Amino acid sequence: MKAVQVAAATLGLATVSAAGQPLTYPPARKTQQVDIYHGVRVADPYRWLEDDRSTETGRWVKAENQLTAAYLAKIPNRHQVRARLELLYNYAKYSPPFRRAGLLFYRKNSGLQNQSVLYVQKGLSGVPRVLLDPNTLSRDGTSQLATYSVSKDGKYLGYTVSTGGSDWQEAHVIEIATGKVLADHLKWLKFTDLSWAGDGFFYARFPTPQPGRELLSKNESQAIYFHRVGTPQSQDELVYQDKQHPARLFYIATTEDERFAVLTVEDPNEGKTGNALFYRDLTKNNKKFRPIVASVTDDQYAVVDNLGDKFLVLTNWKAPNKRLLLCDPAVAAAKWKVVIPEKMNSIDSMAQAGGKLFANYLEDVATHVYVYSLDGKLENEITLPGPGSATGFVGERGDTSVFYSFSSPNIPPTIYRYEIATRRSGTFRAPAIPGFDPDRFETKQVFYKSKDGTRIPMFLTYRKGLALDGSNPTLLYAYGGFDLITAPVFSALRLALLEQGFVYASANIRGGGEYGEKWHQAGTKLRKQSVFDDFIAAAEWLIAQKYTSCEKLAIQGASNGGLLMGAVINQRPDLFRAAIVQAGVLDMLRFQKFTIGAGWISDYGSSDNAEQFKALYAYSPLHNIRRGVKYPAVLITTADHDDRVVPGHSFKYAAAMQAQVSRANPVLIRIDTNSGHGPSSTTKVLEQTEDIYSFLFCNLGITPHFAASRR
Repeated sequence: MKAVQVAAATLGLATVSAAGQPLTYPPARKTQQVDIYHGVRVADPYRWLEDDRSTETGRWVKAENQLTAAYLAKIPNRHQVRARLELLYNYAKYSPPFRRAGLLFYRKNSGLQNQSVLYVQKGLSGVPRVLLDPNTLSRDGTSQLATYSVSKDGKYLGYTVSTGGSDWQEAHVIEIATGKVLADHLKWLKFTDLSWAGDGFFYARFPTPQPGRELLSKNESQAIYFHRVGTPQSQDELVYQDKQHPARLFYIATTEDERFAVLTVEDPNEGKTGNALFYRDLTKNNKKFRPIVASVTDDQYAVVDNLGDKFLVLTNWKAPNKRLLLCDPAVAAAKWKVVIPEKMNSIDSMAQAGGKLFANYLEDVATHVYVYSLDGKLENEITLPGPGSATGFVGERGDTSVFYSFSSPNIPPTIYRYEIATRRSGTFRAPAIPGFDPDRFETKQVFYKSKDGTRIPMFLTYRKGLALDGSNPTLLYAYGGFDLITAPVFSALRLALLEQGFVYASANIRGGGEYGEKWHQAGTKLRKQSVFDDFIAAAEWLIAQKYTSCEKLAIQGASNGGLLMGAVINQRPDLFRAAIVQAGVLDMLRFQKFTIGAGWISDYGSSDNAEQFKALYAYSPLHNIRRGVKYPAVLITTADHDDRVVPGHSFKYAAAMQAQVSRANPVLIRIDTNSGHGPSSTTKVLEQTEDIYSFLFCNLGITPHFAASRR
């Protein structure tokens, strides 16, 4: 029987390689696995590929990687692509600095270092000193500095390290004055900050997973602990857990004065998009967390800081675009004071520094930053260089200035220093990208209508002098989920496409947070199809306006955006020439069974619910592949340490695509090693981008040529 199955799996699997030669896909065994969901029988013949550590899966992965590597190696001028990417990326990159106890901390990558290095200096004029160089933590440069936090007195640095791209982290402590790494070593941390309080910090961890299942098993029973510097993890104090709700997620932070520990509780497994909020007064012996918001609902609450015994809370409760409240836990919510009311535009983020509030608003996706007094009086808007995205504004109450980074599709990330008293910004650090001339390119925002008439924004970037004749290669990108914003930002690597005449289009479709919670909710659960409709409408608009044509249009998306890619090429395979499906959520019936997947039920719903199953089954990329239909050329990417969207999604999807769709165009999968949900090092970034761009050039009929003066 197995021999018959293998033989059948290899029949008719030939397609054309980059050199015009037939491709033969590796065989993938099909089983008789069938599941029943609410009376509906659903086949899952490649279930065995979910076990990414099995010998059989390993053989399949090796064969697929060999096929993909051979295909890519034959693409003309491929060596020029990598050379150009390295040159474009080889410039100094900085993070906005922040202050603690008179010290300034920031990260810097000199250009092609695998990991950015953490520096410290005394004040603005001090001599920079390397505090932590992650490049020394592994031979291949894939150990990453995941998160870090400085104690209030500036004595200690707490930091976590991710190995090989996994979401799992291990925490350590450095004595800042000497640079000495102390003996502290904490394991099995995930989705956590290190929040200092006196001589230690709060953190979140999960129970030790079963050996061999670390990157696959469900993440449940998270708990909050407190670690004191100089003690073993076994002595850490259990601060909070909820045995009745093992799927709940917890985040803990301390206020700047370290008086309060603030606990955020989420329950996405129950389909809730909001959170509960609790606090503990660390100056008192009572260790019980008291409620600010007692129950998890669809409303979101985040503490910006405390004012005495009250809390400044940013929330979308009764305000989809968010507002700032002064919350007194001792009185009913109806009596809380509105500090900054809801406005027409949504608040993306808010920070406190120097006795001011910095509110980051989104106006048609572009950042606008307004400065308020602590009692909510508008003082001024910070003038930004133009439409784009600004981040930062982090500081302490006594600071006289803050730093922020601004970027747009045509402006590289530039760091500014904002003087609070004078209300003026000045350039602090500006990047110098070899051969980049912003005057050669143009960015503009357009609006188009989706299937139901909804107005959708989209940013276009291209070389000046573009002819609207339908012949331009175009890459359309979107995400559309989890309240996340697809911001208009710069990418040095993207220049390699723009230089070859590409139009880069970034669509701000529903499901994201571009227009507040209503925009987010409009693309969730039973309304998820609107996300796909928005993306398809973007492609149709680009073609109708003669920016491109079906034969010159490629699409790209990652994670939830990978789901988007899988869904739209099922629904409109005729509309696109090539698709890049990166780390996609592709099996919508089983995503909740692995690692943190249950946390996505708040956006997707669950196959355990009959009504939601019907919607999920209708668009699930894995379950809606159309046999024999001509699909675009597809490149699927994943990695062996992706424990957020486990590789099984991509493995099963690739096997099913290769077995079912027309052989007119290639369907290839690229499985990276020692990498995770995203590339784990600069080397990995360059390798993956080289492969993706080469695949696009090949399948859009472009032979790249980079002028000698820009190589």
